[in-house]
Amino acid sequence: MRACAAVATTLSADGRTMVSRMASDPPLTLRQTGPSTVHLVSTAAGPLGGDRLALDVDVAPRTTLELGSVASTLVLPGEGESEMLITARVGAGATLRFAPEPTVLATGCEHRLIVRLALEPDASVLWREEIVFGRYGEEPGRCHARFDVTCAGRPVLRQEFTVGDPALDASPAVFGAARCVGTTFLTATAKEPLVADGVAVLPLAASGTLVSALAGDAVELRSRLEWGERAACVDGDDSVAYGGPADGPGIQ
Repeated sequence: MRACAAVATTLSADGRTMVSRMASDPPLTLRQTGPSTVHLVSTAAGPLGGDRLALDVDVAPRTTLELGSVASTLVLPGEGESEMLITARVGAGATLRFAPEPTVLATGCEHRLIVRLALEPDASVLWREEIVFGRYGEEPGRCHARFDVTCAGRPVLRQEFTVGDPALDASPAVFGAARCVGTTFLTATAKEPLVADGVAVLPLAASGTLVSALAGDAVELRSRLEWGERAACVDGDDSVAYGGPADGPGIQ
């Protein structure tokens, strides 16, 4: 299966954000749930092995878009490798919050997740990805994730990792006993690096912050990522990040 979906914003004459385009293609179905909020609704099983899915996001200058999903994405095995390609452009002075529910890697799946995020100066972004290593009681499938961020054409972040290699996953230097991994990229720049139980907050060389976390379950993972997001935004003043529970992991 090949499917493509797209969402775009535009600035109205009175300065409000308008969702000017929503194109859906099952299983990628978009629904507008607020003035500047859109959710992905899965209308078919997938991705399955061999599927090629693509999502295109275009946030016009000085507009705001919050993009989420109503449920987790379950990646299932099939014939060959599945792929999810997300391409996003965020204009000058625009705001994007991308925070879907977790991706769950079912046993036997072969998946590739590719994100290409292009920013213009003064764009404000929070981009969160969460991956769960299989359903309850099962071993995870395999996933190769690649995340590329540029600002005004210059590299900000290049990151990739693989889940589902038994020879590596159980290593204390990789995932150890964790069952979930997650990252958040923010344009806000943390004042200094922070390391706590299962989470790291790392300012990037150019600008921005990468929050990385491991956890035993999806609830713990979300809590750790939100703690890191709040920590990064204390000095970064990024309006797209909001807090979860007030308590978080203790700083080591």
